[in-house]
Amino acid sequence: MQSGQGQQLIDLSSAAAPQLYRLLRQRIIRCELQPGARISESEVAMSYGVSRQPAREAFIKLADEGLVEIRPQRGTFVRKISVDAVMNARFVREAIEADIVKLLAAAPDSALVTDLRLQIKEQRRAAKTDSVRFIELDEAFHNTLALAADKSHAWSVVETNKAQMDRVRHLATQKFPMLTLTDQHEQIVDTIERGNVAAAEAAIRTHLQAILKDLPEVASDWPTYFEGGETAAT
Repeated sequence: MQSGQGQQLIDLSSAAAPQLYRLLRQRIIRCELQPGARISESEVAMSYGVSRQPAREAFIKLADEGLVEIRPQRGTFVRKISVDAVMNARFVREAIEADIVKLLAAAPDSALVTDLRLQIKEQRRAAKTDSVRFIELDEAFHNTLALAADKSHAWSVVETNKAQMDRVRHLATQKFPMLTLTDQHEQIVDTIERGNVAAAEAAIRTHLQAILKDLPEVASDWPTYFEGGETAAT
């Protein structure tokens, strides 16, 4: 049985809280639930057709991840984007993924390269029309690299810490050309295929450091989305 009015459906044959957490997390990351917005346990529970308990559990997990703030007697609010959290997540992600591509370039796999090139073709199609789909494909690309290097746990660490970074990425796709990112993906794959470890590391670092340039412009365009308001844009 499934439920939910006007929202993605909850499968009531499975635990509701983890599903609700994932759905709300996704909506926050995509800025469908905007920073600063007040959200209610009872309204969320009613909207998705569940009791308040799974909604409460989902809110607690979102708060632990820094995506919402639960204010006693006042309500729960979507947290604004923390620039410090974005920068810390980027630092961790770059350190992990740099080692991942070095491992892959040290022992190039033709099947992996073929798979990645097919993914890039799909990314290019999505980049022209569908930013949400593009980011899903971008996520799959980086996950594929981690799995190929047998570093799934390391990637789970990245995923756990990059929610704030992903919020910026969704905003950035509205401002910057996504095809630039696919070009960077192609360069990463080219260097892996050639077995050039140093170049592969440089390519992934360049790719993941792009947010350092994008972040001030994104914060300037959406100042109320960031902690500190106007000061986040400077």
